[in-house]
Amino acid sequence: MRLALPRWAGPLAVRSAVFIAVMCCGLAALLGVLVHVSVTDQTVGQARDVALSRLREATASYEAGDPLRRGAGIDPPGLPRRLRELAVSGRRGTMAADYEGRPTMWAAGPAADGRALAVRVDHSQGRATIDGLDGAIVWSSGLAIGATLLVGAFAVTRVTRRLHTTARVARRISAGDLDARVGDPRAQDPTRAQDEVASVAAALDSMASSLQGKLLAEQRFTADVAHELRTPLTGLHAAAELLPPGRPTELVRDRVAALRTLTEDLLEISRLESGRERMETEPEELGALARRVVRGSGTATRVDVVRDARVETDRRRLERVLGNLVANAHRHGRGPVVLTVDGAVITVRDHGDGYPEYLLAHGPQRFRTEGGTKGHGLGLTIALGQAEVLGARLEFADPPDGGALARLTLPQQP
Repeated sequence: MRLALPRWAGPLAVRSAVFIAVMCCGLAALLGVLVHVSVTDQTVGQARDVALSRLREATASYEAGDPLRRGAGIDPPGLPRRLRELAVSGRRGTMAADYEGRPTMWAAGPAADGRALAVRVDHSQGRATIDGLDGAIVWSSGLAIGATLLVGAFAVTRVTRRLHTTARVARRISAGDLDARVGDPRAQDPTRAQDEVASVAAALDSMASSLQGKLLAEQRFTADVAHELRTPLTGLHAAAELLPPGRPTELVRDRVAALRTLTEDLLEISRLESGRERMETEPEELGALARRVVRGSGTATRVDVVRDARVETDRRRLERVLGNLVANAHRHGRGPVVLTVDGAVITVRDHGDGYPEYLLAHGPQRFRTEGGTKGHGLGLTIALGQAEVLGARLEFADPPDGGALARLTLPQQP
């Protein structure tokens, strides 16, 4: 079972800092314990040796009948019970304990009549040495951990900053800015060591350049084809006008008109994709503009003005967007079709089968239609491109109660 990391552990920098801190704390604790145990054993061992040496001296004096030195005695007060029992049993031993509030090292051995001969040695200096060492270990470990965290955070931050830059450029490219490049210094300098981040940045820049070249070639091809078709279509249109009246002539003129419309749409798409289109703004009443678009479309579209608004926008481009949305609703949906103006938000709603799944997921695509519908998929593509020029947001959705809904949100001006 894999443990789930908390949300705060998500960023790479935080994970790295936590990892470094845990490793530093673990290493500091291990070294501190080793040093503490070693110094404690040495200090206590020295105190034990001193206590046993004094015990031997006291035993010799006791057996010789000489008076005992200070700190030695028979069953002295404060002698630990376990150490006394050991001495009474005929063995010698030592034990560290507190005596009158001071650290003391006791040593005891057997005496006559089931008593214990014991000496005590002041262990305050040894305990102070151990306590001082523990304090030094704690603050030096804290200092070392802090310094390591700072150095580690600096190193990790440099890497994560480069990764964030690469991710930001990738998002710009996915949003359509094909001129965006990472430009990582390591990737641009072949004399420097190439790390993984530089390799990813170089690969992203190479991919963006290749993608940009292919898209530009496709745009040039589309524009060239549309331009080349214009001249023969003009002649074909003129020739169709000279044909005698009749059903065949109507069919020819209808197809020529459709081909001219397709050519003009392709030219418009190529201009939009070139990114050189600019707005010519002027104040517009959205309610009046919506009614004008519906009248020009010649369709039975209902216009609802919930809240009128006056915005600075390009009238021609906005009429093109709304006209394409209304035409698409009538061509691929079912009535009633309603155009609603609610402030700077304009929606076009039909009651058909809704938009295809690919369109909701990826947006409109040229020359792609589904479900046996007629058309080239250019109307919504042009509407989306013109909306981007306007700085507006065009969204497509299928309402829960059926139909298709296109929502155009115009930028708000103060």
